[in-house]
Amino acid sequence: MSPLLATRGLTAFYGDFQALFGIDFEIHAGEAVAIIGANGAGKSTFLKTVSGLLAAAPERIVFDGRPIGGMPAAAIVRHGIAMVPEGRRLFPSLSAEENLLIGSYAKRNGPWSLARVYELFPALREVRALPGNALSGGQQQMVAIGRALLSNPRLLICDEISLGLSPLVVTTLYGTLPAMMREGLTVIVVEQDVGIAQRTTNRLYCFQEGRVSLQGRSSELARAAISTAYFGSGVAP
Repeated sequence: MSPLLATRGLTAFYGDFQALFGIDFEIHAGEAVAIIGANGAGKSTFLKTVSGLLAAAPERIVFDGRPIGGMPAAAIVRHGIAMVPEGRRLFPSLSAEENLLIGSYAKRNGPWSLARVYELFPALREVRALPGNALSGGQQQMVAIGRALLSNPRLLICDEISLGLSPLVVTTLYGTLPAMMREGLTVIVVEQDVGIAQRTTNRLYCFQEGRVSLQGRSSELARAAISTAYFGSGVAP
């Protein structure tokens, strides 16, 4: 069975600085896969390249059998990939509901509607008229996820959704993952918390200095092996 998304020998640059060195990655339909690694390991760069924000050769990124490397970000969304960016990136002058509805511009058919997002995140219904900058961090993250869902993607990419949030909110957010996947979503999560990554995903990749340093079944990878792949030492992440 062919993967839904695959990268082969993927490289990425910021000007003359090379940030990714030959990344081989794949995810199959219905999987949840985590990417972990220290700051500067290349995780966010990888996501930006897959989502069209950084240049790539077409054949280096294949989605649903189609080369998409270097496509504009808007075209990649229309093909069925949506990203929840680090930092949420809401429009502060728009209401929570208006921020959500931005996600529907792709006009893809699928199960996700505004009503369905409110079912997934009931707290948002109560604050839907508030401006984005009046929401709590957890509410903002719910809006960012809901906005991505409203594009009705096949692949949802989440960049550091637990960053800066309380453990209770993080548990709530990750608790929605099974419901999202029951609607046919495939999910990539970039996560600093290795424990969360192992508990909530099927497989795990560790990046170090722009390269894949470890991959395997999330539940089967030993913490010592992850420590070495994460830092290049025996220090636990």
